[in-house]
Amino acid sequence: MAEPAKHTVKSVAKAFEVLRAFNPARPEMTITDVANQAGLDRGTAFRLIHTLIELGYLAAIPGERRFRLTLKCLDLGFDALSAGGLKAQSAPLLRELVPGVAEAASLGILDKADVVYVERVQVDMGRHDLDRRVGSRTGAYATALGHAILAWEPPDHARALLASGDRVALSDRTLTDLDALCDRLAEVRQRGYAVSDGENAYGLRTVAMPVIAANGRAGAAVSLTVRRETGPMDGFLARALPALTRVVESLSRAVIMLAAA
Repeated sequence: MAEPAKHTVKSVAKAFEVLRAFNPARPEMTITDVANQAGLDRGTAFRLIHTLIELGYLAAIPGERRFRLTLKCLDLGFDALSAGGLKAQSAPLLRELVPGVAEAASLGILDKADVVYVERVQVDMGRHDLDRRVGSRTGAYATALGHAILAWEPPDHARALLASGDRVALSDRTLTDLDALCDRLAEVRQRGYAVSDGENAYGLRTVAMPVIAANGRAGAAVSLTVRRETGPMDGFLARALPALTRVVESLSRAVIMLAAA
């Protein structure tokens, strides 16, 4: 275990180390196994295991000296997830990224040929045309958010959605040709994220990743945006991609858990 912080309750931290010791590769363990995995002495592991049994988070396997997690552990996640769904779960994660990593962070969903912004955190960018309020929408063809979602749709369905809406050039960099857009989606799918450099609004750089559901499709996507003058694209991607990956992985797990609840 790492050295605890000043205000950390050590016994609580150790209890969670015991719970985290269990995983798919180690679903059942003895006291000694738990002690070794959690970095505890056997006596401490013994007391914590029996406390967690009394609380309902661990169960003893009848006739054996092994223990397992109970389904009550899922309540810890379900209670948080049920407090407003994906939008509520995304809000604090997006706030952590603005302004440190990006100047704006968004959660978007697909509505026919449009992307709808369902959560947004941003600083003042000094331009009204860069403001994307919750509930606003824009064509999926011209956004990194839209590309990140459409790239995980079956290609024929993605093409039909793109063809169903108007495709107007929003800048001199906007792709409007249907074949070119479909080729772009294939690139996004292979790379794992979508990038826009002034395609939706001149002067904006955006990277977006899909929130993947249990069926392997993207029900939503998260994007990070900066103004072009903040620096080169490579530098933006270097700091944005690790943070964005953590957020979408967390939200993807939430989506899967919500679907299973």
